[in-house]
Amino acid sequence: MHPPTTPPDSEQELLCRARQLAGLPLGTLASLAGIKTPENFKREKGWTGQLIELWLGATAGSKPQQDFPHLGIELKTLPINDAGNPLETTYVCYAPLTNVAGITWENSNVRNKLSRVLWCPVQGERHLPPAQRRMATPFLWTPTGSQLEQLRQDWEELMDMISLGQVEAITARQGVALQLRPKAADGSKLTDAVGFDGTSIQTRPRGFYLRKTFTKALLADAFSIL
Repeated sequence: MHPPTTPPDSEQELLCRARQLAGLPLGTLASLAGIKTPENFKREKGWTGQLIELWLGATAGSKPQQDFPHLGIELKTLPINDAGNPLETTYVCYAPLTNVAGITWENSNVRNKLSRVLWCPVQGERHLPPAQRRMATPFLWTPTGSQLEQLRQDWEELMDMISLGQVEAITARQGVALQLRPKAADGSKLTDAVGFDGTSIQTRPRGFYLRKTFTKALLADAFSIL
């Protein structure tokens, strides 16, 4: 068993590849791929996602497009606890803080990334060493009309504040499904943004995240069907 050398040709092939990984320890998958498994994720937070991308044949990397652009599908790993509930919020993409005129919900990166998602829930309890953690049953998700509407409302509210120079007034409490939070690990990395008076300011990069309450509902729907 080895990682594929080509991307999947179809949605069905992608889902088949993902299901073959379910139940296997991450340490086993890493060993088969010739990759060292970290002892913890303090410095390698994105390791699990990168490992699963390798085994599924993803090609986008860190580009601002879907992980499987030819299929229109984004890959999202989701750490869960023993009860099957998400342990953390889910990063979607960076938020544009300058040149936001002309960006609409329909052409936004958030809308593009979340139009079709392959969710790969993974054991994430801290007492489990990374090598022993296993992926649960993966599932494909397309937002319902009501989910899209809530995401759109949250996105528009947050983008309105960014365009009005209020980025530093945005807190993680805003947004029902989608929230905006600093993306950098600390305050040393800064980027340009619009200030209150319309001039350029320096602030921490921001990212859009899905709330745990939103992904918990997705998991409940998926596993009730499965």
